Amino acid sequence: MILGVLQARLSSTRLPGKVLKEVHGEPMILRQIERLRRSVMLDDLIVATSTDSSDDELVAVLEASGVGFRRGPLDDVLERFGIVVDEFQPETVVRLTADCPVADVAIIDDVIRKHISRGVSYTSNVLEPTFPDGLDVECIRRDAFDALRAQDLTAAEREHVTLGIYSHPELYSLESVTQKPNLNSLRWTVDVQEDLDFIRTIFSNLYDDNHAFGQAEILKFLEQKPALSRTDVDDARNAGSLK
Repeated sequence: MILGVLQARLSSTRLPGKVLKEVHGEPMILRQIERLRRSVMLDDLIVATSTDSSDDELVAVLEASGVGFRRGPLDDVLERFGIVVDEFQPETVVRLTADCPVADVAIIDDVIRKHISRGVSYTSNVLEPTFPDGLDVECIRRDAFDALRAQDLTAAEREHVTLGIYSHPELYSLESVTQKPNLNSLRWTVDVQEDLDFIRTIFSNLYDDNHAFGQAEILKFLEQKPALSRTDVDDARNAGSLK
């Protein structure tokens, strides 16, 4: 089983409640889930959120929309994932984050295929970032995930889930998926209001003509409207985590 685990919470500090912000008439997280459900490689998708009362509204939206979810510790995100993995027993865990509403399933499926074919512990397109920020996907083999949980980890490693894997190449086999040209300077994730405004513009211009628009369609649109593009000059990649 290949299980997508989408981590989400409402208590983000830079743009609180961002995953429920409206994008083209729906909460942002539901727009992302709509896209993720087009994957041909994911067997199931579960939202991993917290037991904190701050996430009750998110849970209510997920329940009303028929989206599967599980709740766990707010700050120990690794344990949140562990609760899901223990229940579903997947061979492959695909880590996704709910600040990526234009996630491209063609890219997700390609990373999953390469992960499985190469038999490594961990595969991602973020070790050597060449994709726009917001198209991130990470795959973890089950035995590697179990080994990670058994380690004496730092608080940062428990919060950032895969940090304890890719920071220890002596313990885990790693595979990086890249593309040309290198587009890592482009910013398609949501951390601040300006990011959300950009995402809303993308959906308002592309969604009605093609619900399944992906990286190629966004790039074509931005070629025509270059002034709308956001880059790491506007906000650095992973700036929130670095803070």
